[in-house]
Amino acid sequence: MAQAAAAAITDLGVAIAPSVHWIGALDPGLRSFDIILKTANGTTYNSYVVRGSAGVAVIDTVKENFSATFFRRLESVARYDEIRAIVLNHLEPDHSGALPELLKRAPQAQLYISSRAQPMLKGLLHGEQLNYMPVTTGDAVDLGDRTLHFLQTPYLHWPDTQCTFLEEEGILFSGDVFGCHFCDARLFNDAVGDFRFSFEYYYAHIMRPFRAHVLEALEQIEPLPLKLIAPAHGPVLRDAPERYVVRYRELSASKLKNEAAGEKTLVVFYVSAYGSTRAMAEALAAGAEEAGGVRVSLYDIEGGEVSPFVDLIEEADALAIGSPTINGDAVKPVWDLLSSLTAVNVRGKIGAAFGSYGWTGEAMQMVEDRLRGLKLRVPVRGVRARLIPTVEELANCRVLGEQLALHLTGRVENRIIDMAELA
Repeated sequence: MAQAAAAAITDLGVAIAPSVHWIGALDPGLRSFDIILKTANGTTYNSYVVRGSAGVAVIDTVKENFSATFFRRLESVARYDEIRAIVLNHLEPDHSGALPELLKRAPQAQLYISSRAQPMLKGLLHGEQLNYMPVTTGDAVDLGDRTLHFLQTPYLHWPDTQCTFLEEEGILFSGDVFGCHFCDARLFNDAVGDFRFSFEYYYAHIMRPFRAHVLEALEQIEPLPLKLIAPAHGPVLRDAPERYVVRYRELSASKLKNEAAGEKTLVVFYVSAYGSTRAMAEALAAGAEEAGGVRVSLYDIEGGEVSPFVDLIEEADALAIGSPTINGDAVKPVWDLLSSLTAVNVRGKIGAAFGSYGWTGEAMQMVEDRLRGLKLRVPVRGVRARLIPTVEELANCRVLGEQLALHLTGRVENRIIDMAELA
């Protein structure tokens, strides 16, 4: 362990397999990544060199301000004129920062990127003439006695992402997949400190919104004879790499057992200052249940934690949110709930809003707009009630619930729209 630690903190490349070296950079002082992720242990920018009998490949680079260290490590294991291929599994700046200078130092090298990465590459290197080759699943680079195979894994977590598999050594250069923000100079998963929290935290904030794409990627990765996973961030997974593939499968599976027995599910959340929005929520829920085919759950989120509801929302088919309007805005628990949904995939679910108000009543429209921004469908306009809802307004809430149920179960009648309604 001490030897691994000493090797990792020098400016020399670190051997991770025969003819394969880590040449990345350590960033232990980083405490926030992409604004939204906390990094208590910093991070690493992992880059790798693969040497074959017919040339050298560099896989990913590092953040630009770590370029000097990257080039020193690269020079310790290869000459620039040996570099035949440069592979970028992902074009985000923390992986591509040293690319422009590397292309200058190794102009003969062919750059390989995923087919979806082409517009991003042009945006990254404005105006420069680039010698690059777009690749997709099934394409390969022959380095003589080493072969790099490409796997398209889009949206993990950008549209351009791919993985690269070194066939002869069983190494998956996985990009952001199976990575985490955890910096430890000992480098390997069986030598560093306990990074389980960082691994799961990274998945929850980076990969979970693209859970369906994770499952598609796993269909390609699970059959591979893996001996080592070399991600773009965090420890190199040389000990039992298959454990991390299994864990991704577990994390990407449905979190909750659906007890609705084939019914569609509607979850209704509300905050109520004086009982008015609660009454509206109850009326909406009753209307949906009366329509049939929908199982409804009702939750008062005042003063409670919203994080336990995230799994529930991810598994539900529809979401209705009720908020009073206070100081021209929806209330904080509602915004907390809505902001938590950026970590899950809610695209295409049905959404609705409702609420009581005293003066101006902006909350309902604000919530509807946010639901649309999260890519939910909002097929029915919400209901507002001034102060205490009337019998008619509660009836409108019941109709709202009924309409949501009909949309969920595909029983909405087509209607002819009078053009005068659109004026």
